[in-house]
Amino acid sequence: MMPQTPTTRVCSHCDGFPVVHITTGTTTADGQRQTLPATCPVCRSLGHTVLTTLVGAGK
Repeated sequence: MMPQTPTTRVCSHCDGFPVVHITTGTTTADGQRQTLPATCPVCRSLGHTVLTTLVGAGK
């Protein structure tokens, strides 16, 4: 038998990396780099696209 592949599609905007941290260029008092999280607005930080039929069924 062939293994089944997942049916969800990877988000085309973030390529499956929905949350990234961007460095601000400054450091904290203990010497670590200060970062800001950025989430994908298209997939709402899920990493995959949601079928529109499932989203529309809730209304």
